[in-house]
Amino acid sequence: MQRRTFVRGAAAGAALIASPMLKAQTLPSGPIRIVVGFPPGGGTDALARVVGQKLAGMWNTSIVIDNKAGAAGVIAADFVAKQAGDGNTLLMAHINSHGLAPSLVPRLGYVVERDFVPIALVGVTPNLLICNEAQPAKTVKDLVELCRRNPGKISFASAGGGSAQHLALEMFKLRAGVNALHVPYKGSGPALTDLIGGQVNYCFETMTSATPHVKGGRAIAIAQTRTKRAKGHPNVPTMDESGFPGFDATTWYGLVGPGKMPQAMARRMNEDINTVMAMPDVIEKLEQYGAEDGGGTPERFAEFIKTEQAKWARVIREAKVTADS
Repeated sequence: MQRRTFVRGAAAGAALIASPMLKAQTLPSGPIRIVVGFPPGGGTDALARVVGQKLAGMWNTSIVIDNKAGAAGVIAADFVAKQAGDGNTLLMAHINSHGLAPSLVPRLGYVVERDFVPIALVGVTPNLLICNEAQPAKTVKDLVELCRRNPGKISFASAGGGSAQHLALEMFKLRAGVNALHVPYKGSGPALTDLIGGQVNYCFETMTSATPHVKGGRAIAIAQTRTKRAKGHPNVPTMDESGFPGFDATTWYGLVGPGKMPQAMARRMNEDINTVMAMPDVIEKLEQYGAEDGGGTPERFAEFIKTEQAKWARVIREAKVTADS
């Protein structure tokens, strides 16, 4: 199968002439599938399709998105961990499978550091702290006071026990010293439906899922959970600005391969993914989903995963969180 490699500048000398051939050898042969641990239509699926479409053209091969939903992404991760290291099967890793599950899931079937090769961080997305119009507290300060006056009675929806949204709530409870009622749902869709309908009061929700409801006036954004404001919501203050310095609870996505995939292949893929993510139309689409600060080296992604695991392990331990809590 022919591969297309783009080289900047004029080719000069034998080294540059040979370079495209050598680079082509570090790509997988045959079609590639990117496994996604969530149903079609969600943020993980959408970002996988944005990147996959561009890479298919660059690599002159077919790239299929394979949705293997279940267990908050763990089923998909476990599947990819057991695949051959030929590069034909990749995973759109997620905070749930690589940042939370190692401390949250008993007898996890994989070890992140051993069973995966980081390729590239695709994007980091804040959560939005949102409510419906009927709620009395519409600032973080007022919400903290409301929770303190009504311990265990102010309800917060999440996409499920042990989800990134649930852990954002637990971080908030720890930092604010409040007791609130966690109401887990089977996904963001039903959680948002009940939030808008008034069955629950508040929610930490991914920016990807929450933004259409905020823009449509059905939900009110109180704060966002990165330490800097996302470009898509420049007028929504951060938790950091709202009295919680360093509060950082995000959802993130990145491509990884099975643990036996050669480092040379991961590095070649990383180079091309960085090229894709610098394309203006891709930047525009990523910003629509609130996904920022992707790219960089495989080593940067590996260190990011390690830092996230440590941060959330501490929250899980201190808040005594279980996967079904």
